[in-house]
Amino acid sequence: MRSMPVARRVAFAVVLAVLGSAVLAQTESASEEFPYQESIDYDADGDVDQGDLARAAQNPVASMISLPLQNNFFFEVGPEEGTLWVLNVQPVIPVSAGKWNLINRPIFPLINTPAIAPGIGGESGLGDLNYQLFVSPAKPSKFIWGVGPALVFPTATEDILGSEKWSAGPAAVGLVMPGQFVVGFVAQQVWSYAGDDDRADVSEFLTQLFVNYNFSKGWYVTSAPIITANWEADSDQRWVVPIGGGVGKILKIGKQPVNMNLQIYYNLEAPDALGDWQGRFQFQFLFPKKPKSPA
Repeated sequence: MRSMPVARRVAFAVVLAVLGSAVLAQTESASEEFPYQESIDYDADGDVDQGDLARAAQNPVASMISLPLQNNFFFEVGPEEGTLWVLNVQPVIPVSAGKWNLINRPIFPLINTPAIAPGIGGESGLGDLNYQLFVSPAKPSKFIWGVGPALVFPTATEDILGSEKWSAGPAAVGLVMPGQFVVGFVAQQVWSYAGDDDRADVSEFLTQLFVNYNFSKGWYVTSAPIITANWEADSDQRWVVPIGGGVGKILKIGKQPVNMNLQIYYNLEAPDALGDWQGRFQFQFLFPKKPKSPA
């Protein structure tokens, strides 16, 4: 008998415990200056420089709490050529641990899928939760890096929205920030180790390559394709390799700084079920630390 409700409860208990610890640690260390924010300038009114904030927002291991809402649209999917929508809710919560930063990155996918094959209708709900923990040096350097585990929990609310497998593997991030550029990658490889024996094993690779060039007043251009490989699939159905990019801007809604960008990609390689095009709209809440008031 399928035990998905139990799996979801366990997964959410683990993630909530980690996030609760992260928030507590962040609160207790609120007076500390976190690395990778040292280059963020504030004016006399305490307003953050938009260009500096853009560079921090583009750094996956920046010591800045943020809440990205990443909308991914895959067009002409399945026999009815519908649109697959995946909203990744992916809070980023850093914790200072002496000479190291611990970057917590849970990803909650909310999925609305059209019919993907004859006789298999569309579904909506929560997909499998993906949790990444990066350990990164606290001391800034020209090459910024982080490594850690990637854990996938079988939290999908419908069969076709997840793998029904528990998976784990390594994750890594690396980037450089020369001049107005922010260039790097995030990658993970996971394998299944438990779950429904009637479902296929999981061996999946994912990497997001990103190149950003920042202009004045918070504007930037970006290319950040997400490349995936399903090693359990046939070789001609294994890869999703998009190419493209878009434009973004740092702005304020009231006093809240946000990062918005719009991107479009063409799939150079993709399984038959996917179409040729995909789009992305990201809306990211940013929570930079304010500078300490002089004594």
